[in-house]
Order: sequence, then C-alpha cells, then structure tokens
Amino acid sequence: MKRSTFLILSIAGVYGAVLHAAAWSVNNFLMTGPKAYLTYSSSVAAGAHSGMEECKFQFGWERWNCPESALQLSTHNRLRSATRETSFVHAISSAGVMYTLTRNCSLGDFESCGCDDSRNGRVGGRGWVWGGCSDNVDFGERISKLFVDALETGHDTRALINLHNNEVGRLAVKATMKRACKCHGVSGSCSIQTCWLQLAEFREIGNYLKIKYDQAHKLEMDKRRMRAGNSADSRGATAEAFHHVHATELVFLEDSPDYCTRNASLGHHGTEGRECLQTGKNLSQWEKRSCRRLCTECGLRVEERRTEVVASCNCKFHWCCTVRCEQCRQLVAKHFCTRRDTAAAAAAPNHIRRRNKGHKR
Repeated sequence: MKRSTFLILSIAGVYGAVLHAAAWSVNNFLMTGPKAYLTYSSSVAAGAHSGMEECKFQFGWERWNCPESALQLSTHNRLRSATRETSFVHAISSAGVMYTLTRNCSLGDFESCGCDDSRNGRVGGRGWVWGGCSDNVDFGERISKLFVDALETGHDTRALINLHNNEVGRLAVKATMKRACKCHGVSGSCSIQTCWLQLAEFREIGNYLKIKYDQAHKLEMDKRRMRAGNSADSRGATAEAFHHVHATELVFLEDSPDYCTRNASLGHHGTEGRECLQTGKNLSQWEKRSCRRLCTECGLRVEERRTEVVASCNCKFHWCCTVRCEQCRQLVAKHFCTRRDTAAAAAAPNHIRRRNKGHKR
C-alpha cells in the first residue's frame, strides 16, 4: 500500500465528539503510515486519554499533578524538557494506547486482529496447558509503536529518552498481565487446566509505573563531549549513558523544577488554590500529609471552606425493580492552599517557607 504523511487526528476534535470534550488535548497528532491505520485512530485517542486520566489519579495529591498541558508528546513542543515527570507521561500514555488497542482487539472491534493462540496446546506448567483466548498484546504493541513513536522525530538525547520511556510503558502492559485458567476433568476434578493471558486492570499498570517513576534513573551525560559539536562524540556519549540502563527503567535527564510556584511558560500552575486532604475515611499517610506537602512546605497556608453538597440519601428499594432516594444537603469542610498575608509570611519560620527541590513532589 502506498505510504504517505497525513494527519491521523487532532485529539481535541476526537475528544469533542467521542469523549465529550475532555479538558486536555493533543494537537497535531502526526503519523506516517498506510491509511489503513485510520481504523485505529479512535482507539489511540481513547488510550491516550485513559493514560492521562491515570496520570491524574497517580499524582492527584502531589505538587505536580499531571496538568492539562502535560500531554505534549513530541520534543518540539512543551515537553522538550526531560524530567522525571515527563518520563512518566510518556510511559503511561504509551501504555494507555497499547492497552486500549489490545482490549479492543479482544472485543472484536478490528477485522485484522484476533486472539493470540500461538502457544495453545503447549504445556505451560505442572497440571496446565496453554489454551483459550489470550489478549493479543503483540498486536497492541505493534500498532501503538506506529502511532506513538512516530511522534518522536528528533535524533538527540531527549528524543532517545522519550522513545525509551515509551517502551517502558509498553513493557509494563506485558509485565502486569494475568494468567486465567479453566478446570477440566471428571466431575470437576480439575485434573488439568487450560490457561490464557489477559490484561490486568489499568490501575495496576498505573501503580506499576508509579513505582518505576519513584525509582527513575537520571542519565549522567558527558557534557564536554556533548558540547564538542562532533556528532560521533555526541552519539558515543549518549550510548555510554544508556549502557547501564535496564529496558524497564524510566530515565530522565533534568532535575524537576519547583512545582510550588507558577510558571506559565512551562505550563506549571503551582499549588496555590489546590485542594488538600486533612480528614476523611481510609486516607493513606501520603494523602493525610497532602496539606503540608502542597501548602505549608510551599509557603502557603491551609484555608478551610464549608461547601454545601447535595447527595442521595435514605434510599429504599421498592418492589419490583426501583430504588427511590431522597436528596439530602449537608455542609462539608474542604481545605485549600491560599497565599499567606505578607506580614505573616515574613514572620513564618524558614522551614515553613522552604520550597521543594529536586525529586520532592
């Protein structure tokens, strides 16, 4: 089939029609490939969206909270930086695209894709053999590479880092797959089982990549060789930096900026105005410390605001098939980071006014 460069989609347009105008967008999503791949464009859009939604969940109570500007997946746009946070964005969005393509394949949405039965009939382990309908992750991986990696048109170190982190996301989908089995035998004796592989819940992939984020490796480049202007020296320095990096390890090049403060040019909104948690059921220690992390350690104060919430209550089941509820109003306390008075800020102790540096989120 003739190959040509064409505009696969503008995510903003697809989301407006398919995902009800999501708050963020990827503009100018360019792709080189056969027009047959237009079949997968809506799945790619949905996958990128699910990746960013997972990003927002994973970083919901951190200083950097995966803002709407985060998904700029090519190095000539705002994501030119190569921080620990951008490494996660590349990985989770790549994983989201691969995951959605694989799932939609299993659901029969594509004529060109079906179950992975390449191992069916083989002995997998003691008492079980491969069988059933495994999710076709090879298909999802192949198509997602064509879409996501094609966005990376650069040839510098940052481009290589982005491509590496894209691959980390795809490997995460494979690493979290689950084995499902069905018993066979006389009277349900389960003397033999047939087993297949299926995708994990996407939340598990997000949790997996969040651990990789915390353990991400900073590449130490030989700046003298990079500045020399010799392309062979530059490639050699890059190859040496990647030499000890494992394929499943997220990598970054630059330290994270101060996410406490607003930086419009970088798309960072700061923590002023952010909600934090002080009370609530089943809060983790990380969530309980969110007000200190987002507010006081960023030189802001915690302000409590009372908000009226309307929720269903006193629900009753009515025969046969209806549930009727009342609408109850109640005041709930929410907490937000707000700017201190100038005089109070000047009198605040140094440890309260300190800003986050490096990896602190």
